[in-house]
This record gives sequence, structure tokens and C-alpha cells, in this order.
Amino acid sequence: MSASSDIAARSATLTGNIVSDKKYDVFGVGNAIVDILAQVEDHVINDLSLNKGSMALMSTEQQGDILTAIHDPSLTFAAGGSAANTMVAIAQSGGSAVYTGRVADDTNGEYYKKGMESEGILFYVPPSETGHEPTGSSVILTTPDAERTMCTHLGVSTSLGKSDVDFDMLAQSKCCYVEGYLWSSDGPREACLEVFKHAKANGVLSAFTFSDSFLVDLFAEQFKDVVREHCDIIFCNADEARKFIGNDDLQQCVKEIGAICNHSFITDGANGSYVVIDGQISKVDGFEVKAVDTVGAGDAFAGGVLYGLTNGLSPEKSARWGNYLASRVVSKFGPRLDESIAEEMQEAIA
Repeated sequence: MSASSDIAARSATLTGNIVSDKKYDVFGVGNAIVDILAQVEDHVINDLSLNKGSMALMSTEQQGDILTAIHDPSLTFAAGGSAANTMVAIAQSGGSAVYTGRVADDTNGEYYKKGMESEGILFYVPPSETGHEPTGSSVILTTPDAERTMCTHLGVSTSLGKSDVDFDMLAQSKCCYVEGYLWSSDGPREACLEVFKHAKANGVLSAFTFSDSFLVDLFAEQFKDVVREHCDIIFCNADEARKFIGNDDLQQCVKEIGAICNHSFITDGANGSYVVIDGQISKVDGFEVKAVDTVGAGDAFAGGVLYGLTNGLSPEKSARWGNYLASRVVSKFGPRLDESIAEEMQEAIA
């Protein structure tokens, strides 16, 4: 059986959702990043020569220069990272999640671990010894139009390796979820591929998110290979979809992505999302809200979808719940909600 036909056969189980007696809903792997959030005017982005709406990798010194330049005493901190935000959304929906990410034995690392555990996430990777890179951090600048610009130092997160992954926990999960940000470093990328291989061997479905347009620019062909060979479920937004396919026509991109992966979820901002199941495209409406900050919207969407799929919802209702979580996240400042809103689910997906 070819890799593509094997994935197709395994993905067919999603038609009836990923419901099993496994211990955990989702096993997440990502960069463990402490978010440093600030609200700024548009001219600040220009003054700092940043590419608005993108994520740029930089040193801690460059981050320090940015923080000095904006001189914002009201900075907000959060234990973040793309896949981490998704795991929190799963937990806040009422699900169970495990998270794998590397932090250092420093103040930010301790803050990160406590922050994840306080959200109900099982976070077990021992911190790296002092003297190495610090815990990763991202200065996130949000402008009045709710667009976010991220200035990230990956720190010790780039040392994540296969030895950090608890494959027994992975085998006890219904689905694994890997973020595309990990593709920018060799060790984490290899760890992700090993996660996919173990997932397949243990009947665990594999989900992957492209994470950011700049990653699609860098790794489009690699991403296509990963999706074809390993993925049961993929997530991307409209911009990433266009870059991935190389076409400005979103409808055509949705169609072609659906031909590559049997279960694809593509977000389109306030317009909602597209669900492609075995080539059949469904449009799932979003929720009308005033956007304050778009940080974490896609992460929340993925969390809602994965919760739904692992707890008996159809792909369309899972996407509806994902849309709802995303709408709640963008209506506040910060990358995630402050508390569980599981009790709102039935009304939201009706």
C-alpha cells in the first residue's frame, strides 16, 4: 500500500470522529515560548522596520531593543506558543491534552511550566540546565486593527529532540498535533517526524498546522511531503493556503489542499472556515465580533476542532466550535481565553 493510500485508509475513521478509549485526547508538540504582549500604534511597526502581521526570528538583544523602544509598562505575559495555545483551547473545551516543549531552568521556564499546568495541561519535559540558551520568548505587538507582529527568540526550544518525547503517552492519545514552527530547526523537525511515525504505528491520528506564511515560503515542498506521507488532518489559514498551492484563488486552493489531505481545515478570518472531507467542501460560518487582537485565533480554532473530533462531534460542528473559540479569542487582548467556556458549546454549534 502506498503512503498516500495508507493515510487515506486511516483518515477514513475521521468520518465517524476520533472516539476511542485512549487516555488523552491530543498529544501536542511545539515551541515553548513565553509571550510578551504589547499594544502599539501602527507607526511603531514602521519605526522598528518590522513586517506587519508576520513573525521574525531574532536575538534576545534585538528583543530588548524593541521593548526599550516601545517603553510599555503595561506588558502582559503568557505561557504561549502556537501548539500550547491549541492544547489550552482543548482543555478549556473540556478535553484532555499533553504538551511537549523544551524550556530552560530559568525564571521564564518555571513560569511557563506552572502556567501550562494551571491550565490543566500535562507538561512533563524536564528543563534544560542553566548555562544554555534561555527559555524562548516572543514580543508580540498588536496594532489598533487587531493585527499582530511577532518578534521571536526561540531560545532553548530549538534543542527539543526525540528523547524529550514520551512515546508511551503518545500511544495513549487519540491524536497528535504538531506545529509548523518546529520545521525551522533540525532537532525539533526530526522529533516531529518521529512523532508521526510512532503515531501511525500506534493507531494515533496525526494533525499538522502550517503555523505561518513565512514557513510556507521556506518549506512548502517539505510541508507537501509531510502532509502526503504522515498527516490525517491539516490546519492552515487563507494566506498560508494561497502560498502553499501558489494560487490567489482561495476556492481553488481549498480544493487542491483537500486533494492532498483527506481532512483539511482552512480558516478565512471573519468569513469563517472551510472543511474538506474526502474532497467534499463545506463552508462553516464564523461569528460576528469586534476584533481586538488576532493573536491565537488560529490556535484556538485548531483546539476547538481537535476537541470536537476527539469527542464525538462531526467535522462541521467541530469547525463551528473552533470558529466560536477563535471569535472569543480575537475579541480580547491576548492569545487565549481566561477560563473554560465548555458550557457554551451546545448553543454555539446548534
